Amino acid sequence: MNFNAPLLRPIRILLFPLSLVYGAVVWLRNRLYDKKILKSATFNLPLICVGNLSVGGTGKSPMVEFLIKELQGKVQVAVLSRGYKRKTKGYALAYEKTTALEIGDEPMQFHLKFPDVNIAVGEERVVAIPQLLHDKPGTEVIILDDAFQHRAVQAGLNIVLTDYSNLFTRDWFLPTGELRDEKGSYRRADILVVTKCPPGLSEEERDAIVKEINPRPHQQVFFSCIRYGAPYHITVKNKHVVIGEATEVLLVSGIANPAPLKRYLYETAETYYELIYSDHHIFTIDDWKDIVKRFNSIQATDKIILTTEKDAVRLTKFEQEMKDYPVYVLPIEIQFLFGRQQQFNDLIAKFITGFSLTT
Repeated sequence: MNFNAPLLRPIRILLFPLSLVYGAVVWLRNRLYDKKILKSATFNLPLICVGNLSVGGTGKSPMVEFLIKELQGKVQVAVLSRGYKRKTKGYALAYEKTTALEIGDEPMQFHLKFPDVNIAVGEERVVAIPQLLHDKPGTEVIILDDAFQHRAVQAGLNIVLTDYSNLFTRDWFLPTGELRDEKGSYRRADILVVTKCPPGLSEEERDAIVKEINPRPHQQVFFSCIRYGAPYHITVKNKHVVIGEATEVLLVSGIANPAPLKRYLYETAETYYELIYSDHHIFTIDDWKDIVKRFNSIQATDKIILTTEKDAVRLTKFEQEMKDYPVYVLPIEIQFLFGRQQQFNDLIAKFITGFSLTT
């Protein structure tokens, strides 16, 4: 069970009674959906849900981007997210001048990286989907970002992610653990992906994890790792940097699980320092001043400020302030292990074409 920071563990253990209450509410809600007392809406187009059973940090955004890259140019794909921590409410469709405050950092990241893909947000997906289809009637496939636990909409294909370092099978309900859904909900998934694995994961450990997850006969289990790209400048196009053995890095991060990123810097850079913020943190001008102060205190000549793509969309509002500083963004993508990427792609294609044939 993952209790995160050691200082929080005693507190989270003391909150165990609350986790029992939370778990009971989640169990009851799921049973109401299972017995059709609460209804799930269906739509006449392929819906691909990317989700998890825990809160944050399993790699949903890289998976959504992987699906966009795979489907873009083949079908008219759109992405619908909740838009967590945005300053607006209700349905919104991204447009040219959209900001992260209007749609949230992750949808904004998708919008910037894939400007030709329709990106929308809406807390109530059962309401937002018809609005998206009204605004973009040519849409052929919708990717539902972080929607597995929102059963008001029934997706045709459910992809559930679980972090290698904190498998859902070893976790517990909030607030003691990280689970926001019951472990048994994994049975509703079509595809299970163990994310953030070591690139050299052995076949023996893979098989042990599959046995622990105990997939249903209809489920496929995949394993993936993170692959980091060349850091690019946050404001200057086509400007990249190489993190070498002499580079000292100031890591600025507000993501749910920065551990893999820290491990990467430990292995790549001379040394790194960190300014860690809460997940989806909205940066202020005072935060930027703190970043500059910390960066200026680093004595090395080969030094950079490094942040994630998700954090970058919340930092670009300080474009004028950043122009004189080496602020770089580290892109990531997922890589399937054991040579199974094509098999994963084939399952996605089969679902979409099969849906078309049956409707």
